[in-house]
Amino acid sequence: MLLFRWTVLLLLIAAGVCFAFYIGTGQARYRQWGLVILKWTVIAALGFFAVLALERLL
Repeated sequence: MLLFRWTVLLLLIAAGVCFAFYIGTGQARYRQWGLVILKWTVIAALGFFAVLALERLL
């Protein structure tokens, strides 16, 4: 559980750094990387919470 929380936190920080690089440099590739990291972080978090919900139901 703690490992997952740290992983999500670090991925969100990485996405934030990518967006900061995009603002600083104006290069679209940093924005794209930030969006990809953010998308997969949200998908992983939703999957994790779905497993937790199923665990409580069963």
